[in-house]
Amino acid sequence: MSLLKYVILGAAAVYGYNYATKKRASDGKSFIDDLKEQSPDYINRIKNAGEFVKKDLSQTKTMY
Repeated sequence: MSLLKYVILGAAAVYGYNYATKKRASDGKSFIDDLKEQSPDYINRIKNAGEFVKKDLSQTKTMY
């Protein structure tokens, strides 16, 4: 039974990888290419959110 589970999991992983790297006919890019292009924007958003949380935490500490 566990062998069947690993076979199904492996097939799902291969299908997911194939889907993520498949090039679109409209622009010739894949999902992975889109993530690579947008990653600096995502990183900046995460940094800004982290700074906001730090600022909010420091304000909350000073209140109590």
